[in-house]
Amino acid sequence: MLKKIILLSLIISQLTISCSSNEDPETPVAEENLETQIAAIIKLPYSSLKPEDQKIKLEAEANNILLQMDKSKTSGAIEAVENLGNLLSINTVDIFNGKNENQIADILNVSGVYGIYTWDNSKQIWVKTTSTTELKFIFPAKKSQTLNNASLSSKSTSSDVKVNLDDLDQFYLPTSVDATLTIDNNQTATFALKSKYSNGKNTPDESSYKMVLNDGYTLEISGKKLPIEAKSSFTYNAKNIIEFNSGSTANIDELLKEDALASYRGQANGLITLMDNFVIVVNTDIAALAADEATLEKSLKNPDHQSKTYYTDLNTYNKSFSDGTVIANNKNSKMILVSKKDGTKIADVIQKSEKGDSYNSYDVWVNDNTVSVYGGYWEWSNTPGALVQEYDEVLYLKFNDSTEVEMSAYFSTGFDALNTKFEDFLKSFERN
Repeated sequence: MLKKIILLSLIISQLTISCSSNEDPETPVAEENLETQIAAIIKLPYSSLKPEDQKIKLEAEANNILLQMDKSKTSGAIEAVENLGNLLSINTVDIFNGKNENQIADILNVSGVYGIYTWDNSKQIWVKTTSTTELKFIFPAKKSQTLNNASLSSKSTSSDVKVNLDDLDQFYLPTSVDATLTIDNNQTATFALKSKYSNGKNTPDESSYKMVLNDGYTLEISGKKLPIEAKSSFTYNAKNIIEFNSGSTANIDELLKEDALASYRGQANGLITLMDNFVIVVNTDIAALAADEATLEKSLKNPDHQSKTYYTDLNTYNKSFSDGTVIANNKNSKMILVSKKDGTKIADVIQKSEKGDSYNSYDVWVNDNTVSVYGGYWEWSNTPGALVQEYDEVLYLKFNDSTEVEMSAYFSTGFDALNTKFEDFLKSFERN
């Protein structure tokens, strides 16, 4: 139930790792609606630069992004939030007095729930003290510390939407939550959540989230349900790192149902702005993509583990599934990398299927006609058995001269590292 309550927020957070920026008035991304912006960008001409010349520019921009992200390593606020998440995983708490194992996202998405939780380092547990006014956690700001010198305190305003949990707990969803993180009695971060509800539904019609750190970082996420719009911004000292703006014709209320139909998935599009220069345009036909994925799954036969050719069949299945996924994505999701400064398209972004990890099964086929109609069975062995091959869907840049180069070759490991850092940072706020 809890996951469905904030599904819209999760969709937004997945689609909108981004940030606000000071737009160049001469760039195509102006103060226009999303469709107008995308239409203008698609009409831009392709760059005349050779791929090798583009690589130099792309790598330089990727390095600039990493430079901004690297500064987050010294953020005391981020370290404290990460440690709180770590302590909540060591000893889970239930702020609803039932059986739910709550994480930071729960703290910022409830109202009418109170209590002061203090970390006991010697026993590695949270000790609860009754409170009728606030929800507060007191803990060490760093993983290496034992002294409780940090606190996260939140206060909320309730809506009239009550949630019944599986363990019979109940709570009201908030229309607003304001939380403050302090370290050594100094405010280091603030968190603000606002939501609007209607007709008693758990899914908010509109929702926004803002985190401000005292060391320069600001994360903002907002969205609404009809029509679906999602925006996100991640900045450092008001300078854009990543900005995302997306829209969709999907029906959120229907998607929340277990029997959601493809007809409710609609279209989705978005703009991802990297620093001050690059934009990635994304336009996806969600309904068509879902239909093609369903057709793919029906067309492939799951390997039979009782067959002596199981691992050969499994490798064939893995390759066919990856190939089919690439075809479906390239057909239904169009991505273009654009240079804002130059006012030109750099390349289309496509997917290709390539060999990924492989491993030995350590299963061997034992011939024994008495065991099964297949004449044998699989048995664990201490020596390597069949080789299992997995496949990855890899992003490529396709230039105007049809040259195709793996995207990571241009951005080095920059964006992989950026993605990993950002995912690690946001994991502290995820709801399990």
